[in-house]
Amino acid sequence: MHKNLIIIILLSFTFLKSQAQNDSIQKKSLVANKINESIIIDGELNESIWSETQTASNFVMFEPDNGRPISESKKTEVKILYDNDGVYIGAKLYDDEPGKILKEITERDDFGTTDAFGVFINGLNDGQQDFRFFVTAAGGQLDCIATEQTGEDFSWNAIWSSKAKITDFGWTVEMKIPYAALRFSNETKQTWGINFIREIKRDRQIYTWSFVDSKIGAVIQQAGILNGIENIEPPTRLFLIPYASSYLNTNNEETTLTAKGGLDIKYGINDAFTLDAILVPDFGQTKFDEVILNLGPFEQQFNENRPFFTEGTDLFSKGNLLYSRRIGSAPGFYPTLTGNEYISEYPASVNLLNAIKISGRNSDGLGIGFLNAITEKTDANIINPDDNTSRKETVSPLTNYNVTVFDQRFNKNSSVTFINTNVTRNGSFRDANVTGLLFDLNTKKNTYNLSGDIKMSSIYDFENKSGYNTSLNFAETSGKIRYSVGGNYVSKDYDNNDLGINFQTNYTSLFSNASYRILNPTKVFNSFRINYNSFIQFNNLTSKIQGNNFGVSVNSTNKKNHFFGGGINYNPFENYDYYEPREDGKFAIYPKSYGGWLYFSSNYANKFALDTNPYFTNTSETNRYSYGISIGPRYRFSDKISVQYNFNYGKQINNAGFTDNDGTNIIFAKRDRDTYTNSISGKYSINSNMNFNLSVRHYWSFVENNSFHNLNDDGTFTENTTYNVNRNSNFNSWNLDLTYSWWFAPGSQVSVLYRNNAATFDRTTNKDFSNNFSNLISDNLNHILSVSIRYYIDYNQGKNWFKKS
Repeated sequence: MHKNLIIIILLSFTFLKSQAQNDSIQKKSLVANKINESIIIDGELNESIWSETQTASNFVMFEPDNGRPISESKKTEVKILYDNDGVYIGAKLYDDEPGKILKEITERDDFGTTDAFGVFINGLNDGQQDFRFFVTAAGGQLDCIATEQTGEDFSWNAIWSSKAKITDFGWTVEMKIPYAALRFSNETKQTWGINFIREIKRDRQIYTWSFVDSKIGAVIQQAGILNGIENIEPPTRLFLIPYASSYLNTNNEETTLTAKGGLDIKYGINDAFTLDAILVPDFGQTKFDEVILNLGPFEQQFNENRPFFTEGTDLFSKGNLLYSRRIGSAPGFYPTLTGNEYISEYPASVNLLNAIKISGRNSDGLGIGFLNAITEKTDANIINPDDNTSRKETVSPLTNYNVTVFDQRFNKNSSVTFINTNVTRNGSFRDANVTGLLFDLNTKKNTYNLSGDIKMSSIYDFENKSGYNTSLNFAETSGKIRYSVGGNYVSKDYDNNDLGINFQTNYTSLFSNASYRILNPTKVFNSFRINYNSFIQFNNLTSKIQGNNFGVSVNSTNKKNHFFGGGINYNPFENYDYYEPREDGKFAIYPKSYGGWLYFSSNYANKFALDTNPYFTNTSETNRYSYGISIGPRYRFSDKISVQYNFNYGKQINNAGFTDNDGTNIIFAKRDRDTYTNSISGKYSINSNMNFNLSVRHYWSFVENNSFHNLNDDGTFTENTTYNVNRNSNFNSWNLDLTYSWWFAPGSQVSVLYRNNAATFDRTTNKDFSNNFSNLISDNLNHILSVSIRYYIDYNQGKNWFKKS
């Protein structure tokens, strides 16, 4: 099988390489003028040079009516200038109803409910990667790196200037993007890929300068051409971001005050590659984790909120081998206890000592990524009450985490990737290594895609083991009708969990998908799509079905831009679950099932909007089912103030799940579960650089066991009438974050955070909401007040400071 897969990769690579040819479609082009005078970024466009340069106009709709020319009343005109420091973009966005322009004020990288203008720049003109910069009608900034494979990554941030201004004819935008924020070749005459985008929010219409055909499954390759930029040199890209922060922590037991200081470094090694390093990192102000009552056999997966591990990490996400929350998470080893010993202090996390990453892509399309992080040795404190002694035992040794990626792009839309992850622990603790080879191949016209991978893991422990994971997928990616088919094989010993995350092994799965969509609006719909999908999974050892699903879903937007969706799912076969019993070789048989869901989301351009999503699942087993609903109203009081509330309720009746292993039997319970989640988010924006944000979440889930059952060897259950251990659950968690953020200079920020949180768990089921809530917050709250200051120093500006002094 390995040989066949390699042959497929090589043949596909050769086939696609042979298709390389010049684009047959004549692309739009624009010429930039060089300037010697200074441009003031004020949104006025009143310097005389603006009237002397070429204009990009005749925008075309991208959504919803793909290909329709923009109306005269909404015409858009864009011009580009440049000097030795950067490029300047000036745009006039006409609107015959300027009073209706939506302009909600938001913080950076949040579109909100506002009109927006953007420029997409590909300095290598290779159709592979855009640097995208957006300005909203309220003056807000957004920026991201975009690829066809990973989409838009808004965690990436650059330093650039912009100004928007509402006028009597519409609105204007003026931007300066320094060369340090871009990547381009060292050629004397530059040829860049470029496109401009305009969104008219109240009509949910998006226009581009260079037409982007929605029948083609690619956007970047359809950009226009920017000429005229000559004799520029990439600047030294060295940025220093020192920070200082302080934390006041208090609860019923103690109050502590801590202070931290550190430094982030960003250095452009050359035109293509950038080094990022954090020394003495501080992640104390990252978003809280939304913890749940987890009764399943697998750990809860959390989002990565730490900026260093989210910014510009598209290369490291290849193959889904990196789950960066492993770095600095809770210790992975549990000490051996003897006699009456107990752990008095088990650390909740491991300190990150430092981390670096190098990433970028050269003019030949070769992307290289290198990430390395080191965490410190961490001990648990163990008490022996018999002789009143204590000792320490290492639960996380000094550990090095490493990711290396080589990603070769070609034909502007295809790639072959090598990736390796490695975890090395000091001493006799386990080490791990995972290596993957991936390919993503597209025909020249982006009509068909062939993708796949083979990944091999090796664990070095008391018992070394190796495993592999391989997949292959073929898809048609253009037109009204699209489809895909594929499969996945994972061996029993495949394990990438030291630096990645993987829940299931030892299976073979097959899947397919077919969809129909309209490409232009009809009398009823602005958009409409119907999708069919199928999935079936077999255990490798027994060939039993351990997962199956067949479903149909519909997604649509009507003429008032309200979204309607729904679907049905059917599992026609019993599932043999080899994971829930938590013992190798055991399985539980789960019944056939069917279900459905509806979704409605009203137009966010309205001051009041509502999301709602009811769902249900029924099974072939009598009186075993589940249902739930989510409701999310939101209201925009003004361009500065908005509030959103979300309520989620889920109910499970007679769900069967693992409860205990008494040494003789694996005990399952038939149980009822209720889960309530209430959350509120709100913001008050003084301006686009100064914002208050509120985020509140209360989660409550309780479980009542109706009966206990022994799991039989054939996967069925026999009721156990003697087991009487209380295994009910009642879990509450509360989080509140109130933040103030002020971007007082480009890239420089003062942030103040007040946070309180609490969590309780017990075996007594309390169904009184107010009682649960009051018990949660009365005596269990932890309070944190923190202040953090980060200052962004650009080496090029620093040189000027010294020259002036």
